Amino acid sequence: MNKKLKVGIIGSTGYVGQRFVNLLADHPWFEVVAIAASPRSAGKTYAEAVEGRWKLDVALPGNIAQMTVLATDRLAAVCNQVDFVFCAVDMEKAALQALEEQIAGFETPVVSNNSAHRWTPDVPMIIPEINPEHLDLIPIQRKRLGTRNGFIVTKPNCSIQSYVPALTPLLDFEPELVSVCTYQAISGAGKTFADWPEMIGNMIPYIGGEEEKSQQEPLKIWGRLTDDKTAMATAPIISAQCYRVAVQDGHTAAVSVKFKKKPPQDEILARWTAFQGIPQKAGFPSAPIPFLRYLEDNNRPQPALDAMTGNGMAVTIGRLREDNIFDYKFTCLSHNTLRGAAGGAVLTAELLVHQGYLKAK
Repeated sequence: MNKKLKVGIIGSTGYVGQRFVNLLADHPWFEVVAIAASPRSAGKTYAEAVEGRWKLDVALPGNIAQMTVLATDRLAAVCNQVDFVFCAVDMEKAALQALEEQIAGFETPVVSNNSAHRWTPDVPMIIPEINPEHLDLIPIQRKRLGTRNGFIVTKPNCSIQSYVPALTPLLDFEPELVSVCTYQAISGAGKTFADWPEMIGNMIPYIGGEEEKSQQEPLKIWGRLTDDKTAMATAPIISAQCYRVAVQDGHTAAVSVKFKKKPPQDEILARWTAFQGIPQKAGFPSAPIPFLRYLEDNNRPQPALDAMTGNGMAVTIGRLREDNIFDYKFTCLSHNTLRGAAGGAVLTAELLVHQGYLKAK
């Protein structure tokens, strides 16, 4: 790009907001010019707003540290400065839907990390390598919103970002049944072990809403476009269990799958090796190459060793083997606050630029 697009971060002080700050500090296409958070942080410098709350193990970027935090209840002031925004706000669903539509109404595109609009029929829910064609909903959404440039695009839940990419190259073998158990890091709850000492050496067998998201969101990702929405895929049937475990970063998935047309094992491995999408083919700044990485060691993937593969944007896979009940089982891992959250949203914004939906105002 000849000139960087001007970006705002709404919800900049939370865990995912901090990831956005770190990822965008030196991004070659995007420049952060506005940051916003709750009114209690408004008027402070960003460094003051996150003092004692900076959760990442990297330094606070100096070029953003002294920026003044704007209030999320004064969105016009943000939108007047930017070409588009990333949104990572912790709010009740209806209020968040209204906030994101208000931003779009200011003719400012929204790339959302939030779940509020994932099931709005004309809002694309995107994994850039898998369903870029769903961006064709944007003109339909603009017509509903009455906007010329404003729209909302969202990313799916972090819990599906490990196993959905691994299953996607195999869809033409018609997977019928999928059983998945996810073992999810505490950063997915916005926590570190300092915040949540009760999680040290512990596991919690319930994460509210995660199992439903894990079972339903893949079917939208794999769905086909109709005139004004995404028609859900009807297969496979997915059964999910989701656990919170004593890991800082990285969601692991244990996957078992039964196919209508069972592929040979070497064909699965070849499909994973070859799989790439527009981000890899076009060389987006945040795109991991390769996207899917199979590890031969039976002890891998491990969050401590592999979550940061491809700068936290790749999916690592291991332990492919035949199953006594299903056809195959294997293990997947993705970094939940990078590929699964802020990094996935940044990659989506890069796709939007490439497809002509994000431009300077």
